[in-house]
Amino acid sequence: MAGLLAIGVFREHPPWALEDVHADKVRRVAGSRFEVFQAHSLDELNSRIGDVEILYGFRINEAILPLATSLKWVQSTSAGVDGALFPAFVESPVILTSASGIHAIQISEHALAMMLSYSRNLPHFTRRQMKKDWDRSVTADEMDELFEKTLGIVGLGAIGEALAVRAKAFGMRVIGVKNSPLGYSGVADEVVGPGAMERVFAESDFVVCLLPLTSETAGIVSAGMISAMKPTSLFLNFGRGATVDQEALVVALRYGKIAGAALDVFAEEPLPKNSRLWKMENVSITPHVAGMTPRYWERATALFCENLRRYMAGGELLNVVDKEIGY
Repeated sequence: MAGLLAIGVFREHPPWALEDVHADKVRRVAGSRFEVFQAHSLDELNSRIGDVEILYGFRINEAILPLATSLKWVQSTSAGVDGALFPAFVESPVILTSASGIHAIQISEHALAMMLSYSRNLPHFTRRQMKKDWDRSVTADEMDELFEKTLGIVGLGAIGEALAVRAKAFGMRVIGVKNSPLGYSGVADEVVGPGAMERVFAESDFVVCLLPLTSETAGIVSAGMISAMKPTSLFLNFGRGATVDQEALVVALRYGKIAGAALDVFAEEPLPKNSRLWKMENVSITPHVAGMTPRYWERATALFCENLRRYMAGGELLNVVDKEIGY
């Protein structure tokens, strides 16, 4: 008897809905081994949750998990899985795999775009354009380069490595912070452990934070870390907002302790209307969209299909999450 594989990827916002072409790829890989059921709502998914062995797209909560008596494996469609790790699921034998790696291209490009925008002072000229103001009064110091600047990447995973490759193409020096730096073989000039993170903040012209949210990383970018930065430096965050002491960051930005910030993630999302970050001219805000790309579901489904092949062959899955650690 075929097992049940449920596709639980659905959104009201069309760019985040899984197209049929990708569901068909899953069906081809599953063959006769699994019945592939594509749910288009929570009600549809929950109507069959008791028979689901594999779930593509995390749609489990504390109320539903006890009903998912056949569930063996969940493939998340995001790299960060902090929102999925409620206690009962952590303690369950269900395997969780993440989508780590599929964001490397778009988020590294997003980060580089923000770095270039800051370096070349593009926000200044955008504001002038809105006023039809032909202003050439900027100084040479306000039109800088990435060349020979130092980039600190906090969280040197797949995204960080992709960013390091792109930064080296611009002639930058790259220092990475990695939980286990031993055996690193990428392009970064230097890789250190978390114990040396404050030095990375102090030496870098650009600090890009790409950390997952775990018990160890919550608030790790502290007031002390931020105060170690150069007054000319830019802080960028594309990991998780709660890894940063946001109030300390606001203070540093307000009083010129650092030059600016480019932020895609926040401690509270949506960012509250009364947040001081909205009105700061030295802050660039994007609403947690750095991971978006027309090729998102192509990459996510390719990863899931590879894992499905491995699952059916009894092999080792890619991106298995240690649910106790959080990644």
